[in-house]
Amino acid sequence: MANPLNGPLAGHIDIAILLPCYNEAPTIGAVVRGFSQALPTARIYVYDNNSLDGTALQAMLAGAEVIRERRQGKGHVVRRMFADIEADVYVMADGDGTYAPGDAEDLIRTLLIERVDMVVGTRRGVLADAGRLGHAAGNRLFNQLYRAMFAPDFTDIFSGYRAFSRRFVKSFPAISRGFEIEAEMSVHASRLKLPVCEVELSYGRRPEGSHSKLRTFGDGIRILRMFAMLMMETRPFAFFGAIAGIFMAASLVFMAPVLAAYLQTGLVERLPTWVLSLVLMLVSLLIFTAGLILDSVSHVRAEQLRIHYMNLSRAAMGERSPTVLPRVEALAARPRKADKSAA
Repeated sequence: MANPLNGPLAGHIDIAILLPCYNEAPTIGAVVRGFSQALPTARIYVYDNNSLDGTALQAMLAGAEVIRERRQGKGHVVRRMFADIEADVYVMADGDGTYAPGDAEDLIRTLLIERVDMVVGTRRGVLADAGRLGHAAGNRLFNQLYRAMFAPDFTDIFSGYRAFSRRFVKSFPAISRGFEIEAEMSVHASRLKLPVCEVELSYGRRPEGSHSKLRTFGDGIRILRMFAMLMMETRPFAFFGAIAGIFMAASLVFMAPVLAAYLQTGLVERLPTWVLSLVLMLVSLLIFTAGLILDSVSHVRAEQLRIHYMNLSRAAMGERSPTVLPRVEALAARPRKADKSAA
């Protein structure tokens, strides 16, 4: 079946392929050529993050436009990409060859037909085997933690294969520095209650000569720190309420024996302990009050972000042309391409 994204619809939708890369010379050429074949009308950008192995040269030889981001870290690269590139639809993937370029059609098709702002390509089997046991366990733990702390919107918050609308890209603050940027994208969508979808895709292994940049413990600690910061910003009442509860519990632990002795003898026998318990109680009340105030501020900030998001151009959904949406809706009647993994 002909690719509908290369037919009449392609002339109305500007697609940008964004590939953040760091030392991916063995794979980036094949990845760029794969996206060129899958989406011939798309513009392909490779953002080189100080690679030392010829990644930029291989990407240019394959036909991509290469831009260097000197600040180290995937978060810096994504922030630069989203600020630089203007398009209607954005597809972000890794340059390591673990994502199939042909699957971009499914991501874009879902984005357009469902009229959502982000489609996440969830990695089939990644929780069972992510190449290293530490990564697999970390993926499982952080996905469960995300659903408990924020929202049950996603099953694979670390997937690097995603499609975005222009509204999402231009409203995303991107404050992360490293690999935790994908988790921040998920929190942004959950916080503003943006329409999102997931599409399960095959997840490949790195070819020989290509090495993962993830550090199981180092990046895990950074992700935990990011979770705490995002919860403090987006759910301050829950965050500070939990801290206030810890201080309250400590206060009651120190206070209980002093009160018990006072009820029996009428005397405060352990005055320093009593004073400490009262101080802990006051700290608990102060933190609880701060949580209430910051929760109101957080709601106001979320409303402002939502207004900014709504005011962004709707060109990414094809509203600049009255002929695009009917053609997009017509894609729903066409069968999806066969799942290559089933072969």
